[in-house]
Amino acid sequence: MRLTRLTVLAILALALHAPPPGAEAQPSRMPRIGWLVFGGVFSATSPGLDGAILRGLQDLGYVERQNLVVEYRYAEGHAERLGELAMELVRLKVDLLLGIGGDVAAALRNATNRIPIVVATSTDPVRSQLVSSLAKPGGNLTGVTFVFDELAAKRVELLKEVMPKLSRVGVLWDPTHVDNDFPEMQGVAQRLGLQLQSLEVRRPDDFEAVFGSAVQRHVDALIVVPGRLTAMLDSRIVASATMHGIPVISGWRQFAQLGALLTYGPDRFEGAKRAASYIDRILKGAKPADLPVEQPTKFELVINLKTAKALGLTIPPAVLARADEVIQ
Repeated sequence: MRLTRLTVLAILALALHAPPPGAEAQPSRMPRIGWLVFGGVFSATSPGLDGAILRGLQDLGYVERQNLVVEYRYAEGHAERLGELAMELVRLKVDLLLGIGGDVAAALRNATNRIPIVVATSTDPVRSQLVSSLAKPGGNLTGVTFVFDELAAKRVELLKEVMPKLSRVGVLWDPTHVDNDFPEMQGVAQRLGLQLQSLEVRRPDDFEAVFGSAVQRHVDALIVVPGRLTAMLDSRIVASATMHGIPVISGWRQFAQLGALLTYGPDRFEGAKRAASYIDRILKGAKPADLPVEQPTKFELVINLKTAKALGLTIPPAVLARADEVIQ
């Protein structure tokens, strides 16, 4: 077979650029995530939401130090450190930033408008100015929110079903937590003829005095608006209410597990695992601005029958039938 001059030149060019015998292809650079954690160290077996996200990433095939690098920064419960730690992660030039909680989300958003950010938060992302809208975030931040306004009204209605003679309800809430729960409850309370007593806590040290006020006002029940602060106070809230025979209702199942009468709210662990899918999509090229912030779609009603019996309350069969979990 005759080889033309052009063919010979092409063969020589391929030979010059071919890898040496036995050489293997160099692996592509592993993606790097900067994870800002409000608390301390956790793992995939940890019961919290951080652990749920890590499990979600594992389900999608991401294994730390094998095909994913994660740079952790822990605030150890000190909110004042979040801004500094967020800037540390930005300086590392990671591919994506991640965090749980409105305070963490704000710290990350303030630190950069360039690096993609995925968050899971119980604050309203629009009202807290994290995104332009849920459908079109419009910037470098997206993720999931546990906020769903109608749930606040549903909790009041549930409480009235369980306690038909209910008249005076204390609402324990953090006014610095950006959500619409309290105004939503005011609307349904007026319709049901209930008096709401606003019990505001802005820091842990407020709790004793505020709860003492609830006792003095002889509230029939206590609704706890879920958020970072009230979650930190969960065991103190339930223990104090139990001591005074006051039924507690909230939005997160941890309260029912600690002894609250019932909880009704989003399945936060499902939401946290959904945040992992946002990470996956962004690492594969999607833009945060094009990914709508996801609201909860799965809700759970948890009833603590043991607590109901101790309080002398009978849960109506219609309410029990709707329960996703009953704690005996």
